[in-house]
Amino acid sequence: MIRFPLKALAWIFAGLCIVPIVAVGVAAAGGTLETWMRLTNTVMPRFIWNTVQLVVMVGIGTAAMGTGAAWLVTLCRFPGRRIYEIVLALPLAFPAYVLAYAYTDLLDHPGPVQSFLREVTGWGPRDYWFPEIRSLGGAALMLIFVLYPYVYLLARAAFLRQSPTAYFAARTMGHGPWSAFFRVSLPVARPAIAGGVILCLMETVADFGTVAHFGVQTFATGVYQSWFSMGDRAAASQLAFCLMLAALMLVVAENALRGGARHHQAGHRLETMTPHVLHGWRAVGATLACLIPVLCGFVIPLIVLTDMAVTSGQNPFAGRYLGFVQNSLTLASLAAVLTVTGAVFVGYRLRLAPGTAASATKILAGIGYALPGAVIAVGLLVPFAQLDNAVDAFFRETFGFSTGLVITGSIVLLLLAYMVRFMAAALSAFDTGMSAIRPNVDAVARTLGATTGGMLVRVHLPLMRASLLTAVLIVFVDTMKELPATLILRPFNFDTLAVQAYRLASDERLAQAAVPSLVIVAFGLLPVIILCRSIARTGNTGVSGQSLSAVPSVVD
Repeated sequence: MIRFPLKALAWIFAGLCIVPIVAVGVAAAGGTLETWMRLTNTVMPRFIWNTVQLVVMVGIGTAAMGTGAAWLVTLCRFPGRRIYEIVLALPLAFPAYVLAYAYTDLLDHPGPVQSFLREVTGWGPRDYWFPEIRSLGGAALMLIFVLYPYVYLLARAAFLRQSPTAYFAARTMGHGPWSAFFRVSLPVARPAIAGGVILCLMETVADFGTVAHFGVQTFATGVYQSWFSMGDRAAASQLAFCLMLAALMLVVAENALRGGARHHQAGHRLETMTPHVLHGWRAVGATLACLIPVLCGFVIPLIVLTDMAVTSGQNPFAGRYLGFVQNSLTLASLAAVLTVTGAVFVGYRLRLAPGTAASATKILAGIGYALPGAVIAVGLLVPFAQLDNAVDAFFRETFGFSTGLVITGSIVLLLLAYMVRFMAAALSAFDTGMSAIRPNVDAVARTLGATTGGMLVRVHLPLMRASLLTAVLIVFVDTMKELPATLILRPFNFDTLAVQAYRLASDERLAQAAVPSLVIVAFGLLPVIILCRSIARTGNTGVSGQSLSAVPSVVD
């Protein structure tokens, strides 16, 4: 029997994770029909159209770029393949909004590219046409370059796991490499590719920093503007509800695509796929296809940001910047500990007593990954602000003093938002480690008299050190990069590196924004380096579960 505290703790964490969904739904339902009509007649069509265009472009771009790169490095041989196999994951270190700051400085009218073009040709500002980076297409490109590694990692793992039997049969029947790829390999890998694309789309729907910087009006920007710029909390709640529905629809789509496209491997995995050795223009094409995403998603923005930071004259070791770093590290550390602790309770309960209730607890706890940060912020702020006001009123009437905003005026609510947002990533890493521990280990520990808590502390947690460290690192770095929830929920005069970068970029001080942006990227490189080392170790033998623990499963 599981002791009651474990059950209670698992349900408490799961309950906290679904508070935003319930709160946003109640707040939206409590809004007036007049607000709905006003939104429908003014901004709603534009928000829907821009969001749909962004989703379509990012979906197509990440699917093509990620799947193509995965196929080339897995089943083809060309110069630099082993290097590209590793570095194709590097763009994960960049938040999309940081990439947007770099390319705005590079490609905007006063930037070095257009300035060089005018200097060489002698053209004036109105004598030529240049693609506008501050546009819907520009925002889509930023998101594609940052998010395609989700598809790349999952597609690569799927291709490595495939048995070559069916592929060999297709080649024997006269199909060429490309025909066999589209008819055999691609359909078998479709569930993994679909899962990666859906993850990219959820990040696209949730993105705030990129679209806000480029002036693209989506649901995410609408929620923030309604809450802060216009002070219309009813409209913000209703827009957040629409955004939440879009995210949950993507979860349903991801589940349907995975569930409806399962394939069982034929043949033995010990067989090896004969690689296609590319020569001439084919080798050059494959090299460029792998080089361009790395250049555009990592190398170029890193060079641009470094140059901006050097020329800005900012001192990253000044007391003000050290304060931003301290705030960011404090939030990230506390959020990582809180989130991983919740994941341990929820996942451990499912380990000891698998069943409908335990599975439901895990699903509810992990569904927050599908919710955009702005939705989580609004969903937490509405009920906890009422709770704060009620507690303050009670203490005023009973004891004659004010408690102030104990929850909403501190970092408590912000930590809850991070936990809700990143619980799925922590659960995914926990499952990776727990699945490697055989059930007979539990039986032996029980035979030796270990209690539930003793078995967790003395047996499971030591065996899962690597997975738990990965979970802590993932949540830590994701918290460092998180922007919309931090903007809405941060206490007064408590800015983080992400908030400072956003504020400077909003004031068009892009050079100054490069300093906090580079610090964020530096922290973002930590899990990516671990991931790249894992890819290098697995080589062509397969992919370890640990290497993909950074890509959470939305629906278990």
